Amino acid sequence: MIDRRPFVQKILKDRKDNLRVVSGIGTSTWDLMSAGDNKGNFGFIGAMGQSIPFALGLAKAQPDMRVLLFTGDGDTLMSLGSIATIANHPVSNLTIVVLDNESYVETGSQPTATAGKTDLELIAKGSGISNSYTVRNEDDYSKIMNTVYEEEGPSLIVIKCQAKATPLIFPHSFDGSVSMNRFKETMKI
Repeated sequence: MIDRRPFVQKILKDRKDNLRVVSGIGTSTWDLMSAGDNKGNFGFIGAMGQSIPFALGLAKAQPDMRVLLFTGDGDTLMSLGSIATIANHPVSNLTIVVLDNESYVETGSQPTATAGKTDLELIAKGSGISNSYTVRNEDDYSKIMNTVYEEEGPSLIVIKCQAKATPLIFPHSFDGSVSMNRFKETMKI
């Protein structure tokens, strides 16, 4: 299983200017912020289940940008209907990366449904997102980068990660309006 934080940092190390990155609540946001401060990042602190619909709306509103969402299995499970919505209203510039540690690490490491029989790749494919796959080691790094920057989406990548607590790295601002206005500065409006 992949050590998620260094892997997120690796994916974002040489990011291109046309990439906007969103993160789901909790550990996904801490992982994103660990890769460095960038006005083209927007991390959710609360609002479980809202990152997928937000990323879809952003991708629709900014078709010339590539949109990458890092989120967790818990956040994704909370928003399964959004996967069906994306499949039925596809955008070519959206990649969702589910950092699946099969647990709610931040609240005590309770297992999520993905620790059992639930397979997020199969849910995405069954919903109609054909470019969906699961990664279990770093050998697929080039494939992931190709998906993020080159392939037509929507795409959903499940990255099986170690379930371990990591230090919190907070975003530039906890104030929602400040964070949103800072992020909007990078948009074509």
